[in-house]
Amino acid sequence: MNNYYFKFFFLLSISIILFSTSCKNKTKQESPEVITPTNALDRIYEEQKLIAITDYSSTNYFIYKGQPMGFHYELLKLYADFIGVKLELKIENNLDKAFQQLQNQECDVLGIDLTVTKKRSEIISFTTPLNQSRQVLVQRKPKNYKALSSKEIEKQLIRNQLELGGKTVYVQGNSSFAERLHNLSNEIGDTINIKEDTEFHEERLITMVAKGEIDYTVCDEHVGMVNSTYYPLLDVKTPISFPQNLAWGVNKGSFKLQKSIDKWLTAFKETKKYTYLYNKYFKNKKSVAIFESEFNSLEGGKISKYDDLIKKYAKEIDWDWRLLASLIYQESRFDPNVVSWAGAFGLMQLMPVTADRFGASPASSTEVQIAAGVKFIKYLDDRFRNRITDENERILFILASYNAGPGHIFDAQRLAEKNGKDSSVWFGNVDTFLLLKSNPQYYHDPVVKHGYSRGIESYNFVKQIMERYEHYKNAIEI
Repeated sequence: MNNYYFKFFFLLSISIILFSTSCKNKTKQESPEVITPTNALDRIYEEQKLIAITDYSSTNYFIYKGQPMGFHYELLKLYADFIGVKLELKIENNLDKAFQQLQNQECDVLGIDLTVTKKRSEIISFTTPLNQSRQVLVQRKPKNYKALSSKEIEKQLIRNQLELGGKTVYVQGNSSFAERLHNLSNEIGDTINIKEDTEFHEERLITMVAKGEIDYTVCDEHVGMVNSTYYPLLDVKTPISFPQNLAWGVNKGSFKLQKSIDKWLTAFKETKKYTYLYNKYFKNKKSVAIFESEFNSLEGGKISKYDDLIKKYAKEIDWDWRLLASLIYQESRFDPNVVSWAGAFGLMQLMPVTADRFGASPASSTEVQIAAGVKFIKYLDDRFRNRITDENERILFILASYNAGPGHIFDAQRLAEKNGKDSSVWFGNVDTFLLLKSNPQYYHDPVVKHGYSRGIESYNFVKQIMERYEHYKNAIEI
């Protein structure tokens, strides 16, 4: 009897083990591969792009005279260059949405001045701090402050945090400013009416104080100091916090990405270039002129003084005018008097023969030059229309041809087709063979009709125009 039970339990145990193993294998096979923050840096290298979010402001990111600028933009670009990938920038001034995009892995890093707090540290990981700042109250001086003594001005300003009791203070929603004010309200034993605004960001609220639309807001001290140069009526001398660390944010578990950024930032902060960048955006005496310029996307919203003409003629080729503006910036930096070493002239940098064919000369007005350049683009569009049916792809081929001439681009297409690549796709296909046209092995190939080409110039021409166009779309209304 004992032998019988032994055999029974032995067989039952074996069956349970086999069934359990089978279930585990099945579960393992059926479970999809999960993309986790742990492999964020690997994915960045694999896709060759760093996706970052920053905010649109007078210090972090804006367009000035056709060129993207900003402290965090430049830092993010430098880090992307350091690890050898492209920077893909997203603009988001709503902190809730920015945090959500990070947690949904729609971006890799929040390149914003994020105040390091315990609450935030529970949901994201912070990089090594970029700098430190106190939070300060933003308020208006008396309208006649220039006629008053400093003592008379001081009497009308809040200098003691206890005086905030009963006051209404507007701050950016989900910000560290709101968190600090809630704590301060408890500390002073009085009610501060805190209005968390999800529509307006930090600088917009500062502007609203300056214009008298609201009485108080809170910002980081270094941002407040910059804005007080734009609006001398503002006072930003009342601190409401001790110094706090400001850093970028990455997803929890993005260990390799965090370590990579930390290593780069730690070294870069010791360089003169970092000091230069910081001073450029936060201590620059010219910042007022830049801020007030009509060619600042934050204020005037213009790319150049030729915007109206560019908009007019962009319609003739059914292009977004900001794309045409990016092409013109690439060619002439909006200088109608520039002449290249090869004789190309004007805003559109047309060669004399091409310009003459389409009705322009060095003596022509800027409008005639733009009109001639657009006619040339139309001509190139006709050359590629049957070859490239996708309109967005065709634009890339037109840009390359604008720089190198269509003959070299046709050669690159033939080389791509011969080598098993898609001759109707630019990036990763035809552009590769345009680069190779400087190699004798390729420019002596029988399918090549136009010989040697220094393809790197046209390759960069297309790449830089499209990258700048993305910046224009971020900051300039259509």
